[in-house]
Amino acid sequence: MLTINENYLKLPGSYLFSDIAKKVAAYQKAHPDREIIRLGIGDVTQPIAPAIVEALHRAVDEMGDAGTFRGYAPDLGYDFLREAIVENDYRAWGCAVEADEIFVSDGAKSDCGNIQEIFGPDCRIAVCDPVYPVYVDSNVMAGRAGTYDPATGKWSRVIYMPCTAENGFVPELPKERPDLIYLCVPNNPTGTALTRDQLAVWVNYANENGAVILYDAAYEAYITEQDVPHSIYEISGARTCAVEFRSFSKKAGFTGLRLGFTVVPKDLTCGGTALHGLWARRHGTKFNGAPYIVQRAGEAVYSAEGKRQVEAQVACYMENARVILQGLKEADCTVFGGVNSPYIWLKTPEGMTSWQFFDFLLENANVVGTPGSGFGPSGEGYFRLTAFGTAENTARAMERMRKVLGRPKSFS
Repeated sequence: MLTINENYLKLPGSYLFSDIAKKVAAYQKAHPDREIIRLGIGDVTQPIAPAIVEALHRAVDEMGDAGTFRGYAPDLGYDFLREAIVENDYRAWGCAVEADEIFVSDGAKSDCGNIQEIFGPDCRIAVCDPVYPVYVDSNVMAGRAGTYDPATGKWSRVIYMPCTAENGFVPELPKERPDLIYLCVPNNPTGTALTRDQLAVWVNYANENGAVILYDAAYEAYITEQDVPHSIYEISGARTCAVEFRSFSKKAGFTGLRLGFTVVPKDLTCGGTALHGLWARRHGTKFNGAPYIVQRAGEAVYSAEGKRQVEAQVACYMENARVILQGLKEADCTVFGGVNSPYIWLKTPEGMTSWQFFDFLLENANVVGTPGSGFGPSGEGYFRLTAFGTAENTARAMERMRKVLGRPKSFS
């Protein structure tokens, strides 16, 4: 008898950003004359850097020549890219990571969702609250989350670790013992980060309790403070308890190219079984490798010119973050993030829920952000803005927001 995976039916509503897109589309249809500035979805706006475009062109030319044509890519990634990743993202920070521990993919989102497949269905997951929805939703689809309570916005088998202004958005060690711990540093959505000492607490906890940390470092390129580690493997003991996810999407603007990678150390085991081998089998069975031309583009990110150009783009986005922080502070908003991350997390005005503030901004300022409640129960009363817009739109959005929040002022 044909049946479906009924866990999909447990998911409440649709994906957060799909809901936002529908609301914005409806508003635009009703008000076609109004220009909407989008600071909601974390998509980049700057074009691919010239050094990377040149590498793409060279790779395309190779694919058009019988002598240099490439077919299926190695499912775990080309050596030229894996070696460049190790040299620049790990050895440069004193991390002991080898090229054969790098698994190249089409993006961190895919890997964050797929990694749960190599773990048992009874594993308990712990997530920061608020949280990037993919961590929870992918475990719901696998039947690992239990039942959903609409009144609380929580799943019965998910361990929630509240991250609030009261605890500085630093998750506290859970009272129940989890098997899998999702950490996103710098954090999406709050824009905050963990110091080296704070991260060491989690590494020690995971090793002591036999848990695995699933560490999403997609926003590593935006770290500005010295005491925030760029990789969890800068922390002693992390190789025996942590998997790390990385992305080229936000670092180098690859949202339209799709490229990322996951690090699974060979030291990491579960019940005597090496997770490295399990992920290699899953990766090789279900993935045919990222395209050759995109991996050559990834390699160019680490060239001298590529580094310079990518760093300049990141600096532009972080300047947008500064503009947003300054503008919101001048409007007497309570704001967080924006220092080690392209996300700014602000408290909604008194008496407004996250979605009410979304509607208010859309209607009165024609600015789109992301309601904090979409990231989990502790996100209620907060709102996320992204610094990935253009400099012009970012400044204009702040002018509009300052005006509707009662603080009109020119901004430059």
